[in-house]
Amino acid sequence: MGKRPFIGTSWKMNKTRAEADAFCTTLAASPWAQSDAASLFVIPPFTVLSRVSDALDGTRVTVGAQNAHWQDAGAWTGEISPLQVKDAGGRLVEIGHSERRTFFNETDETVSLKTAAAVRHGLIALVCIGDTREEYEAGETAAVLKRQTEAALSRVQWQDGATVILAYEPVWSIGEGGTPADPGFADERQGEVKEVVTGLLGRPLPVLYGGSVNPTNCVDLASRQNIDGLFIGRSAWQAEGYLGIVESVTSALA
Repeated sequence: MGKRPFIGTSWKMNKTRAEADAFCTTLAASPWAQSDAASLFVIPPFTVLSRVSDALDGTRVTVGAQNAHWQDAGAWTGEISPLQVKDAGGRLVEIGHSERRTFFNETDETVSLKTAAAVRHGLIALVCIGDTREEYEAGETAAVLKRQTEAALSRVQWQDGATVILAYEPVWSIGEGGTPADPGFADERQGEVKEVVTGLLGRPLPVLYGGSVNPTNCVDLASRQNIDGLFIGRSAWQAEGYLGIVESVTSALA
């Protein structure tokens, strides 16, 4: 059997309850929902997290939240705790996405606190790292990824079952108008990240690629040695688009 990639999508601030239901109905009815050819995950807005978790219960699809605080409870208006994520059926937490770093003052420090909290509560921590256009053009990508990776892992207690996945998402490749990273470039950077992790832990962690993943480049990206899966945005916001990428990738890697 070939590589078993992670293939997931975050809906960001999209989908009503009815739209979430429609996506889950299509996904749950597909053969990929029960397949072990890939590790699928879906990260909806918190408004439908419980609903999506219930709809995909009984499948192999992991459901997660787009953010979680580092405290278990308290006077943190508008925030969601790791305990609340678990209570709503989430098994994964996305942490440190560049949009949160850019617009909501997420820092390496808060990413480290959130990563440790997620792991402490038995959640999968999906930690996003990435370089800006300015950092990329200045040749600082490797240094930026090293700093962000070391910070994210700095507080994690590696008890049994602790799971952290990294996702390299170049800021210049994300969103509408983003430029997909060359697969060779992404592979090299992710290899460097794995070297950093191995230096810290004595073993690598999975590193996914995210940033303008689409039906045209998904197989080339997922086939690379150091790319352990794909974290997809708008190309996977419709269930048919998501499942199309899953089918293309898994068929190519089988």
